[in-house]
Amino acid sequence: MTAFSGGPATGVGSMPGGDAREAAKTVTGSFEGPDQGMPYLAELPARGPGADMIGRTAGLLVDLYARVEPSGWRVGDRPGRDTRRARAWLGEDLDALEEFTQGYAGPLKVQAVGPWTLAAALELKNGEAALSDPGACRDLAGSLAEGLRAHLADVRRRVPGAQVVLQLDEPSLIAVLRGRIKTASEYRTHRAVDRQVVESTLRDVLAVQGEHGPTVVHSCAPDVPFALLRRAGADGISFDFSLLTERDDEAIGEAVEGGTRLFAGVVPGVDGRLSDPAGSVMGVRTLWRRLGLNPGSLAESVVITPSCGLAGASPAYARAAHAHCVRAARSLADNPE
Repeated sequence: MTAFSGGPATGVGSMPGGDAREAAKTVTGSFEGPDQGMPYLAELPARGPGADMIGRTAGLLVDLYARVEPSGWRVGDRPGRDTRRARAWLGEDLDALEEFTQGYAGPLKVQAVGPWTLAAALELKNGEAALSDPGACRDLAGSLAEGLRAHLADVRRRVPGAQVVLQLDEPSLIAVLRGRIKTASEYRTHRAVDRQVVESTLRDVLAVQGEHGPTVVHSCAPDVPFALLRRAGADGISFDFSLLTERDDEAIGEAVEGGTRLFAGVVPGVDGRLSDPAGSVMGVRTLWRRLGLNPGSLAESVVITPSCGLAGASPAYARAAHAHCVRAARSLADNPE
C-alpha cells in the first residue's frame, strides 16, 4: 500500500464549462497544497464527444481506437477525428494544469475510466459491449494499462514536484458484477463477470502506478465492493457517502483499520444550498462512533469530496463546493468528536 501525503479534500473529476484554463485555475486555487487539499486534472465533458468520460479514456488507449456512433463509442480500426479530438482536448487540459502548477509540490490526482466501466460502455464492431467478449476485455485492459503508464509519466514530467495519484472511475462496476449491463437489444443483460476476474483485471491496471504514488477507485453507485477493491490494490476508495447503509459498516471498518483512505462524497454535486461545514461531515463522525474507531484517525483516514463530479453544476457552485470541502475537512480535523 502506497502512503498518501496530505490532501484532506479534493474533487471527483469533472467540472462545468469548456474553458481548460479557467477550470485548472479554479481547481488549483481551491486546493493550493497538502494542507488545503489535492488538486486534480479537471475533465470538461460539456465540450462534447471526446471530452466525456468514456471518450477521454478511449483517447488514451494504445493500439485500440474508438469513434462516436449514434449508439455511443465503438471500437474502430484506426485513429479518426474523434480520437484526435479526445487527445487534443486532453493535451489542452494538461497544458493548462502545467501552467497553474508551476513550482507545486504535493499530491495531484488524475482520473481515467476503469477497465470494467470501459468494457461496459465501449461497443465492438458488432454493436455489443466489449463486456460480451472476455478476449476483448483482456485486450482493452492491456491497452488501457499501457496508455495510463504513458499518461502518468507525462503528468510527472509536466509537474515534477507532484505525487501523482491515479483514480479509476468505475461507476458500472456493481452492474458488471451483478449481470445488469444490457445487451444492444436491451432485452437481455450480459452475464455477470466472475469476481476473481474483475479483481485481477483491476489489480493489473492499478499496478501501472508502481511505486510512483497511490491509487484510488471511485464509484458513485450503491453497494461499493470495498473488500474487492482493497484486494485489487486500491489505496483509497471514493464513494457517495449518502448511499452507504449499515450493511457497509464491517467492510468500511476493515478498510480503515487496513490503512485504506476513504474519499467521502458528502457535498452535493449539483447546485443547492450548502449546509455549514461541520454539518456536512456529521455523518462521517457518526459512522466513526458507530464503528468504534478512534476519532483521532479521522483526519488521516478521510478525504472530503463532492458526492460525484461537478459537470452538472454552475461554475459558481463548483467553486463554492470545492471551498466547502476544504472547510469541512478542516472541521473534521479540528473537531473529530
